[in-house]
Parts: sequence; C-alpha cells; structure tokens
Amino acid sequence: MEERTRAYLRGRFGDHYRRTDPTPPPDANEREWGYIPWTEGPGETMVRHRSLLDLGELSDFLGRERPRHVYFSAGRYADPGASTMRDKSWRSSDLIFDLDADHLPSVDPAKTSYADMLAACKDALLKLLDFLENDFGFEDLTVVFSGGRGYHVHVRDENVQHLESDARREIVDYVRGIGLEFDHLVDDETVGGEAGRKSPATNRVLPREGGWGARIHERVLELAREIREMDEDDAIDRLSEYEGIGEGKARAMWNISRDRFAEIERGNVSAHTAFEQVASQFVSVTVAEQNAPIDEPVTTDTNRLIRLPGSIHGGSGLAVRRLDRDEIEAFDPLTDAVPETFVGHQISVELPEEWTGELRGDSFTLEAGDHSVPEYLGVFLMARGDAEKGPE
Repeated sequence: MEERTRAYLRGRFGDHYRRTDPTPPPDANEREWGYIPWTEGPGETMVRHRSLLDLGELSDFLGRERPRHVYFSAGRYADPGASTMRDKSWRSSDLIFDLDADHLPSVDPAKTSYADMLAACKDALLKLLDFLENDFGFEDLTVVFSGGRGYHVHVRDENVQHLESDARREIVDYVRGIGLEFDHLVDDETVGGEAGRKSPATNRVLPREGGWGARIHERVLELAREIREMDEDDAIDRLSEYEGIGEGKARAMWNISRDRFAEIERGNVSAHTAFEQVASQFVSVTVAEQNAPIDEPVTTDTNRLIRLPGSIHGGSGLAVRRLDRDEIEAFDPLTDAVPETFVGHQISVELPEEWTGELRGDSFTLEAGDHSVPEYLGVFLMARGDAEKGPE
C-alpha cells in the first residue's frame, strides 16, 4: 500500500470515528485492548496489552489514533494493562465464536465471489445460533458482522464466564459434531413385560426434540416419508443405496414405513434393524450438513482479542456491525455495513488490473487504469489492496 493511500484511509477512518461513537463491551475497564495502526510495509504490527486507562476515553482514542483495526479481549482481568498474561490475573471470559467464510467447506476462496462467501457464512451463522439458543439455551448473545468475511457471536451468560479451555473445547466438539456416536444419541425404552408373562422388550428411540439425536431423527423421518410414497421396486432400489441394506431389509423397511409409520415418527428406529442400520449412517451425513464450522481456537482461547463492534475493518473498509436477532435474515453486509461516512462522494483510484464486484446494491466492472468511483467503493478497493489512491 502506497503512503498516499495509507494516509487517505487513516484520515477518513478518523472522520468516521469522530462522527460515530462505538459502544464498548460490558466491563470494558477489565478487558485488554489492542489495535493495529497504519504502519508502513507489507506486515501489520499489533499494539496490545493496553487497558482503557492507557488509551483514554474510547471515542477520543479512536478519533485521535485512527487505527486500522481495533480489538478488545474476551477475558476480564484484575490488571488488563499488564504486559504478560500471567500478570493480568484472569477473572472470567465471554464465550466467543468466530465464523470465517474462508474456512467453510462449501467455499473455495479462489472461485467464490465475496457476496456468495458472505451468504454462505450467514447460513453457517444461523446453524450456530440454532445450537447456542436451542441446544444450550444461551440467552445473552451478541451477534456481530466482523467487517471482513464472517461473523462473531459473543455469549455472556453467567454460567459460561468461568469455563476453562477444556470445557470450552467440549462445546466446540458439540457444535462441530466431533466424536458424535449413534449409540450415545438413542435412548432405551422398555416395553411389555407384564407379570407372569414374557420378559420386557427394549426399543431404541431417537429423541424428537433438541440435539443431534433430533436432527438425525428428522433425516430418518424424511427417508420414511419418501419411500412410503414409492412403489415397492423403486423403494428397494432407493434403500439399496445404503450400506448393508439388501433386498430383504429394503422390503421390510418399505413395509414398516407404510404400516408402522407412527413408530418411525416417534423415533423408534428398532421397528426393524434395517432402520437402525440406516439411521446410524445418517450421523456423518447430518454432521457434515448441519455442524457449525467455527474457528475452534477462538472459542477455546479465554484470552482472545476480538473486533470492536462499531469500528471499521481495515482490510475492507466495512463496519463491524452489531446485529439484533431479528435483523440477521435480512442483513446484507455489502449494503448494510457500508459506513455512511463514505457515501455521497466520488474519489479517484488507480487499479492495477480489472475488478468486478458488487457493493451497496450496485455492480461494478472496472478495467485496469484510473477511475472516478463512489468513495465507499474506493475505500473498499484500497483497504483490500485492489487499488491505490489516485490524484484528485
């Protein structure tokens, strides 16, 4: 990045911070703060181990320093400005989840457009929230668009604040579906066995509400609904796709789906051994489709620094946006995270090569060379390293 570009962005970031007032997190005085300034050269230098006492009033600091990136810690400390983690004296930490489009299995960063990457990451966010809200019952959640390629979720329920890294790892394993085994998901249900008669039988039942068991039960139920509408030959062909299911087992499954569908609905996968066999094969498929592909080290790290909502991401020029729960579905980061500071002006930029993309509802195709563009687009291109500031 050339000095002219760096100076322009730093100046305009400062204008943005003087017009806005980012809200600090709870217990801001107990957290470590860090930032990355607009330094020369290809690398970035993190300034950290600062407390708010060191920085001063947050809005004054941001307007004065005009940083490229701003962070605060998940952890709370007795002395957040101490230069070593040991000397800080840890007290508690929020539980942080980070979703980055680059890490999603459905995304190829070399081939997927930025807009499509962000859309895929929102889908992953909704899966994560399903786990956090419904499986764990967390209530104090803050959802944030990172300003870059994904989303952060801050969990501040009291019962997670003092968890050590190992306990946080167990939460990671759950939302990722790591080590999930079918036998751990089913419940044994005793039936029959009246006095003086035959011994009681045991059914194997998947739960219908909550958790991975319910997710797998839904897959079993979908299959039962599908095959009960088929004729026998088509159903046998369909079921033979599963490992260990030959013609005999397939025919039995088809009959059960038609004659004893209510048993499948209530989760009884032992109505026939074939149903249990297929249900167990759904574990890996369901995990692959429905797990939340979070950045694991972020969640297990009780000292992690995370971006400040209301700041600007220095690698995109987009705002780090806190989102209310009912905003998420309609949120479009390429429109809704464009800072108003950069709207309504034209600037000149120099592009070394052709660029195609979309921002704020408009599509752009720019050839290599000099261009006059909306400032929000120019800031986006310069922050990403796709353009340099041109002379006015």
